[in-house]
Amino acid sequence: MTDPLPPRDGGPAGPGDATGGLARPGGGGLAAAVALTMVTGSMDAVSFLALGGVFTSVMTANLSLLGMSAGARDPALAGHAALAVTGYVLGALMSGRIVRGPEKTRLARRALGVELLALGALWALWASAGGHPGGGRRQGLLALAAVAMGGQSALVRAVAPPGLSTTYFTGILTNLLADLAATGRVRRVSAGLLGALVVGAVGGGVLLTVAPSAAPALPTGLVAAVWLGAVAASVCERPRGAGGRGPGQG
Repeated sequence: MTDPLPPRDGGPAGPGDATGGLARPGGGGLAAAVALTMVTGSMDAVSFLALGGVFTSVMTANLSLLGMSAGARDPALAGHAALAVTGYVLGALMSGRIVRGPEKTRLARRALGVELLALGALWALWASAGGHPGGGRRQGLLALAAVAMGGQSALVRAVAPPGLSTTYFTGILTNLLADLAATGRVRRVSAGLLGALVVGAVGGGVLLTVAPSAAPALPTGLVAAVWLGAVAASVCERPRGAGGRGPGQG
C-alpha cells in the first residue's frame, strides 16, 4: 500500500525518537510513529473510497493509475491521480522547507502543526458537506489531503532514523520478509508499523460506513495528539536557565 523509503546515510533504523523530538525518546517516539502511520492508513482509506479512487500517500500507485487512465481513456481518474500527485508534491516541498535548519525538533513541531491545520480544514469542509462531498469540493478535499500527507512524508523523512517511515512501507515489508526468511525473526517495530497502517485503514473505512461526517476525525485527532505530545515534551525539557521553570516546579 506504500512506496519504499529512499536510502539515507546513517546507521540501522531503530525505534528511538521516531519523529526527531516530536515525543520523548523510547516509547514516546515509537508511539508517535505508530499514530502517524495510522493517519496514513485512514487518509488513504478515505481518499480511495470517497475522493476519487486514488491515494494520498502512495505516489507510485497514483502514477500507475495516471498511466492506466490514459490507456483506458478515463479522464476522471486521470484528473484525480494528477491532483493527488500535485498536492503531495506541494506538501512535501512546503514541509521540507519548514524543517530545513539545525533545530530539527522545533521545526518538526512547526511542520506537524501545519499538517494539523490542513487536516482540521479538511474535516471542517468535509463535515459541511455532510460526509458526502461531490464535484469541485471533492477535488479540493483530495488536494488538501494530499498536501497533508506529502507534508508528513517530508517531515518524518527529515527527522526520523534511517529506514523508518510513516507513509510508505514496501521497503519495510520487504526487509521484514527477508529477515523472516533468513533468521526466522522479524523486527517488532516494522511489524507494529505495518499493523498500524492496516488498523488506520480499517478505522477510516468503518467511519465512512457508520459515520461519514466524522471520517476525517481519526487522522485529525491522531495528528493533534502527536502535536500536543511534542509540545508537552518541549515544555518539560526546557532548560531551567532559559527563563522557564524546570520540570516538577509549580
